[in-house]
Amino acid sequence: MTENAQIAVLNRAPAAPDAAKHFILNPADTGAVESYLVLHAPGDPQAALQAGALIDHILARYHQVHMEDFPQAIALARKVEAVHVAEAECPDGLADHLAVMADELAGHQRKEETALFPMMRDGGGPMVRIAIARMQAEHRDVVEQLTLLAVITKDFTPPQEACRTWRALNQLCRKIDRELREHMRLEDAILFPHFAGAV
Repeated sequence: MTENAQIAVLNRAPAAPDAAKHFILNPADTGAVESYLVLHAPGDPQAALQAGALIDHILARYHQVHMEDFPQAIALARKVEAVHVAEAECPDGLADHLAVMADELAGHQRKEETALFPMMRDGGGPMVRIAIARMQAEHRDVVEQLTLLAVITKDFTPPQEACRTWRALNQLCRKIDRELREHMRLEDAILFPHFAGAV
């Protein structure tokens, strides 16, 4: 190997570990993130970066979006219930149910944002399992609320003669259902198990 080639190799060599140290999987590629977190302990610096990126994804893609969707859904539900109150198909109680869901979800997300997620960003710790168990119990409550949401909206299916507002309401309720379930899946199946054994 020539002297110039040796110098070039030496100049390149340190870049590989440094680049690897800062490599972060796309958090939307949940399969890859899950595989990575299963294989690496919470104390691993690279695992901490991956878990942090997944938390950031959950905050932006789900926490923030839920808090934008619920007020819209509640407003649409109040309008539909007021206009169609005399009709047999009217989704009575939907606005109130959505309001309860929104209030409880806001409290749940606040606990994650102010306590659990910062704990995870610091690598876990003795209290992380207790916090995870509480969040998982609240997730089970959300599943029950989503089941009732599907019942009230007749599985998100408006009557054939429904107005545009009613159809928009059901589409938004279906979106809330789908995205809340995916949000909880990311936490219950990928993020929480990574930290459940941390002590």
